[in-house]
Amino acid sequence: MFLNLGLDCARPNRKLNFMSKVGVIMGSKSDLPVMQDAIDILKGFDIEVEVDIVSAHRTPEKLFDYGKNAHTRGFSVIIAGAGGAAHLPGMIASLSPLPVIGVPVKSSNSIDGWDSVLSILQMPGGVPVATVALNGAKNAGILAAQIIATSDTCVLDKVIAYKEGLKIKVNESAKDLK
Repeated sequence: MFLNLGLDCARPNRKLNFMSKVGVIMGSKSDLPVMQDAIDILKGFDIEVEVDIVSAHRTPEKLFDYGKNAHTRGFSVIIAGAGGAAHLPGMIASLSPLPVIGVPVKSSNSIDGWDSVLSILQMPGGVPVATVALNGAKNAGILAAQIIATSDTCVLDKVIAYKEGLKIKVNESAKDLK
């Protein structure tokens, strides 16, 4: 919808953030079909994405390393998806100075996804996690792009074009009703 728009990202007055990389992490490989929506939308905005599995309960050392060092590895935003108890987004947010977007995943061991939603949504003061809808990884990707767009005008142009494309699609659908 927003690809190949002829946007000139090499213009000399481009405001650029050189940390335009997003980490997309999930508690297990079974979360990948949901998290793929975030990966795809970010790639559509030409934002570098690094994907990994980081389990809060099974690989706590990896979680601590990831959370404490993501900002030194060039990330600007972290998207963390988890099901069930869903501690991954909150634990990453407690360790990292970067914005964290939590994606509650409706998993086979969840209580219809509500446990994941509440675990990610109800963070204590001082440890924010921006939480999207259950299985809402696409919106997590868009939100990450919008965060990056505050310091990268090329991404900003792409977000504007994407939203314009949404408007056009709705207007075309409305015409079909007449």
